[in-house]
Amino acid sequence: MKIDILTLFPEMFTGFLNESIIKRAIEKGSVNVNICNFRDYTLDPHGKVDDTPFGGGNGMVLMCQPIFDAVEALKTEDSLVIMMTPDGVKYEQEKAYELANNKHLIILCGHYEGFDERIRSIVDLEISIGDYVLTGGEIPAMVVSDSVIRLLDGVIARESHLNESFNDNLLDYETYTKPRDFRGMLVPDVLLSGDHKKIQDFREKSRYNRTKERRSDLLR
Repeated sequence: MKIDILTLFPEMFTGFLNESIIKRAIEKGSVNVNICNFRDYTLDPHGKVDDTPFGGGNGMVLMCQPIFDAVEALKTEDSLVIMMTPDGVKYEQEKAYELANNKHLIILCGHYEGFDERIRSIVDLEISIGDYVLTGGEIPAMVVSDSVIRLLDGVIARESHLNESFNDNLLDYETYTKPRDFRGMLVPDVLLSGDHKKIQDFREKSRYNRTKERRSDLLR
């Protein structure tokens, strides 16, 4: 997979791309992530990419020309263009699986007062990571990229994410490690029994009970 992320602040992605699972996925060739500063595509001699909104109002609006030209330079027949925006569809695990089946994602990171409305005409999908406001689309782009990259073949063991939170609309089961007794808090005996059927049953029950207690909306 290839992911192109269009942003005004490419330095924000340095740590994201150079640590942990994302770094290893890039090194293995499972994904190619390109951070593109769409300021490089502006025709303005001063590097301008935003302007005041027609009709008045606070803030600056990202202009069409630099973003249109950047997307058109990167787009292929396999591309899916994504805009990170508060009024997009709410991002969920099911969508991460869908995106992981694509060959090429182009992710637009907004800033300031957002995008000129006409930019939506070149976008295939608008995504929001939640009902709150951030200073820009960079962190949401990292969220989407991380959730997709970890699903790609060879990045992590497939068994590691089959029972994760939100698969089958359930949260993950409770987990423990050594020591068995920590300040009087004991690991459930069933996990030490060696009986794989009982352990599996315990974990499935744990997933359901935890979801019912903490996120009953998922069960609906």
